[in-house]
Amino acid sequence: MGTLYLVATPIGNLEDITLRALRLLREAALIAAEDTRHTGRLLAHYGIHTPQVSYHEHNKLTRLDTVLQTLETGDVALVSDAGTPGLSDPGYELVRAAIAHGFTVVPVPGPSALTAALVASGLPTDAFVYLGFLPRRQNDRRRLLHELCGERRTLLVFETAPRLAATLQDIEDILGERSIVVARELTKLYEEIWRGSVGAARHHFAADVRGEITLVISGASPPLPWDDQRVCEQVAQCMQQGTSHREAVKQVAQASGWPRREVYRLSLNLDGEQ
Repeated sequence: MGTLYLVATPIGNLEDITLRALRLLREAALIAAEDTRHTGRLLAHYGIHTPQVSYHEHNKLTRLDTVLQTLETGDVALVSDAGTPGLSDPGYELVRAAIAHGFTVVPVPGPSALTAALVASGLPTDAFVYLGFLPRRQNDRRRLLHELCGERRTLLVFETAPRLAATLQDIEDILGERSIVVARELTKLYEEIWRGSVGAARHHFAADVRGEITLVISGASPPLPWDDQRVCEQVAQCMQQGTSHREAVKQVAQASGWPRREVYRLSLNLDGEQ
C-alpha cells in the first residue's frame, strides 16, 4: 500500500522548498496537483518528471478513485498551487477518503502564507483564528464579521485583490479601527507587508491592487474593568426594568466579573434599598 503525502510547495520563491519535498516528488508514483501547468513549472525547475493528474475544486470528487487506485500500489504526493495543501484549497475530501481506505497520510511541512504573514505581522501570535477566504457575498461577509466582533485572538484571512477594497470597508464598518497587516505577494519580487490601521489600509489600497493577499487583524481589545459607579448604575438599571434586587445583583456579578457579595454590598447604597 502506498502513502498519501501532503507536500508543501513554494508560495512564490522557488527556493522555498525542502529537500524532503523534492525527494518525495521525485519518488512518488503520481502527483495530484491543483493546477498541473503551475506545478509543472516547479517540477521542470528541479528536473522532476513524475506523472501528474489534476485535482482541483471542480473535479476533486471524480478524481478520488484515480488517486485511491494509485495508492493501492504506490505513493501519491498532493500539492496545491502554493503553500500547504488542504488549507483553503482542495485536499480535505482526499485526506478523509485515504484515511477511510486505510492508507497512511503524512504531512510534509513547508511554506505557508498563513504562518509567514502571522510571524511578520508584529501582532500577537500566541493565539489566532484562521478564517480562510471570507464569503464573497457582502451580506454573508458582514454577518461573519459581526460574529467576530468580540473575538480577542488575532484574525487571519485570505483575500483576493478584486475584493480587497470591499473587505477592508466591511472590516472598518463592523470591527472598527483596529490594527491590520496586509501581506501581499509574500516571497515574490514585489512582496509588500503593510502595517497600520484599517482606515489607513483602505486608503492605501484604494487603487488597483494585484497579487495574493493575506490579512492579519488584531483581536478585540479586552473590556475595561467595572468600577463602583458602573456596578451601581447597572444594578439600578436592572431594577428600574422590573428585575428584583437579588436577580439584578446576580446578573451584574456575572457581567462584571465581580463577586456577588461585593455587588450586593455596593447596591445597598442605592436609594430605596437601605
